Amino acid sequence: MSDLTRAEIEKVDPEGMLDDVLAQVLQLGDALWRVQSAELRKRDLPGGIAVCGMGGSAIGADLAAAVLGDRATRPLRTIRDYALEPWAGPDTLVLCCSYSGDTEETLACFEAAGIVQAPRIVVTTGGKLADAAREEGVPVIGVPAGMRPRAAVLYFTVAVLECAALCGAAPQLHTELDSATGLLERLAETWGPDAQDSEAKALARELQGTLPVVYGSGPTVSPARRWKTQLNENAEMAAFWSELPEADHNEICGWARGAAGGSAAAVFLADSDQHPRIRRRIELTCAEVARSGARALQVESQGETRLERILSLVLLGDLVSVYAAALGGVNPAEAEAIARLRSGLESDSDQP
Repeated sequence: MSDLTRAEIEKVDPEGMLDDVLAQVLQLGDALWRVQSAELRKRDLPGGIAVCGMGGSAIGADLAAAVLGDRATRPLRTIRDYALEPWAGPDTLVLCCSYSGDTEETLACFEAAGIVQAPRIVVTTGGKLADAAREEGVPVIGVPAGMRPRAAVLYFTVAVLECAALCGAAPQLHTELDSATGLLERLAETWGPDAQDSEAKALARELQGTLPVVYGSGPTVSPARRWKTQLNENAEMAAFWSELPEADHNEICGWARGAAGGSAAAVFLADSDQHPRIRRRIELTCAEVARSGARALQVESQGETRLERILSLVLLGDLVSVYAAALGGVNPAEAEAIARLRSGLESDSDQP
């Protein structure tokens, strides 16, 4: 499938993951409307915001924190576990994010937040989480059903940004959200399947048959994590993410022998907001990876605002993962390994 045309991709993507990715541009305005429709009240919470979620329902919190950067005035932390951090209490907003509403870790955190009397908000399509929230009078931000959770990434990102502003942890970014829509529309055309060739298609071809490590630094750390998880789920590729400058103090030594054991590749996500020394580190680390015989690729974010640049990397990585799935003959919507694991966990809970 070297052409990566829309018709060829649809053969392995019957559930339309590609269309969901391209529709990210539509999520921004709709997500903002859905938060506003929830009629949340503003409150002053010095403890900031703890976002509880897993997988595609959690990455929005990481991306929101990256978008805010030094504009955050209070803590914004992501909790991927069954329990809250010990610092969470009545002065901390606990935002519970679960696309299905049945994520057991998030349900446990919702209950724990109630015990410590932390104010709560829920983001979900329904399920047990929505039922519990409505029973206890907790506000619910509704997300449209019918997608894979990872495809709803911007709904969760916008919800976290808005809730951070409502609890005094950050400024509102409505102007930036509005301007980002135009950029994403242009990039969806530039990188989409109807373009004969594009950066997204070229990257997918470069990564085919490799074990990628995606490197971020500062504002690109969360996008690097997103790239890794999308390659895992959509393309069924083993992939990892790492962070500069820390990787230059240890991981860089592993490439010489690590690359010899297989076809490894490194992808470095660069951004104009990164420290000048980080930009230099990317160049040098990229050269060191190439010296090992592995592929070393650099990707530059697009856009004027930090929000635009981060969302450009999300869109690019998501498209790369779908194109990589198509090249490998993989249905990007299935994620069968996750389904098998969940089935095993449900079987455990059925035991007497």
